[in-house]
Amino acid sequence: MGGCIMPLPPWHPESLAARQPFLRRRGLLVRATRAFFEARGYTEVETPYGVPAPGEEVHLRAFRTERVEPEGRVQPLWLHTSPEFAMKRLLVAGAGPIFQLARVWRNGEASALHAPEFTMLEWYRPGATLSSLMHETETYLRAVLPPTVHCRGVTTDLGHFERITVAEAFSAFAGFDLLSAGEDPQALAATAGTRLRASEDWEDLFFRLLLERVEPNLGRTHPTFLTHWPACQAALARRDPTDQRVAERFELFVCGIELANAFVELTDAAEQRRRFEADRARRHAITGPDWPLDEDFLAALAYGMPEAAGIALGFDRLTMIASGAHRIEQVLWLASGGKY
Repeated sequence: MGGCIMPLPPWHPESLAARQPFLRRRGLLVRATRAFFEARGYTEVETPYGVPAPGEEVHLRAFRTERVEPEGRVQPLWLHTSPEFAMKRLLVAGAGPIFQLARVWRNGEASALHAPEFTMLEWYRPGATLSSLMHETETYLRAVLPPTVHCRGVTTDLGHFERITVAEAFSAFAGFDLLSAGEDPQALAATAGTRLRASEDWEDLFFRLLLERVEPNLGRTHPTFLTHWPACQAALARRDPTDQRVAERFELFVCGIELANAFVELTDAAEQRRRFEADRARRHAITGPDWPLDEDFLAALAYGMPEAAGIALGFDRLTMIASGAHRIEQVLWLASGGKY
């Protein structure tokens, strides 16, 4: 008789035994990561997970919780989607170069590469530039990974890291000049030789073209830094002083997987407020009102944040690349919700 074979629960001894090789590699990676940053003068920090405002990203969904104070007052809180705002507050306070292996939460995400609760490695260095941060990221990956990695059917050689701007990537792989169309969706569709779908705005079309035509070519033979994103796609990054159409942002791809996202940080509080308010209006139009604007973060920026660059790297994905795992659940001790 045929039938479906039910997967074993993650607590089953056979299930854990199957994950153990990947989990041992994860442990080695944690130790190597801490050793790398401590040797380079970084301080490991811990910041709150429950926060009044988890971020201002338009499309990320946060988990809601609350704090009940001794006298009974209830304060709404959210599980953060990144420790970025908190770590930047520490830069204002004079903490210097800092890193954190933080648990973060993003609701509505689940796939072979996504988990609703996962680990993010973030680090920030005052005085760093986009180029110096890319160099440090290369140095880190070469320190914690073998020279060649294989994951999800792709083999990548870490002997050479490619650097390509978003505009160059669209020219090479999609065959058109992205920046010439500005932020006009009709102009972008015409330039790209495609039709604008119903209710599709410039951002929707940009990401459709990025996912369909560009990303399949990145981070395969060698790791790829995709740099200098359109300014509207980098709400927390400084605009490039040599070309105001783009921002000083990069994403890193290894084994065809988006691994990290980095900025030269915006330190202008007034400009950051304008960007937050624009993003909040767009998010609220999609999902409705949520949390208050993070006035404390803006006050910290106004007080004075040093020029800095920072990066958020998906540590579970890095573990997949290091161990050759096929799905993110293989590198987790227990998946959120207990499903594998």
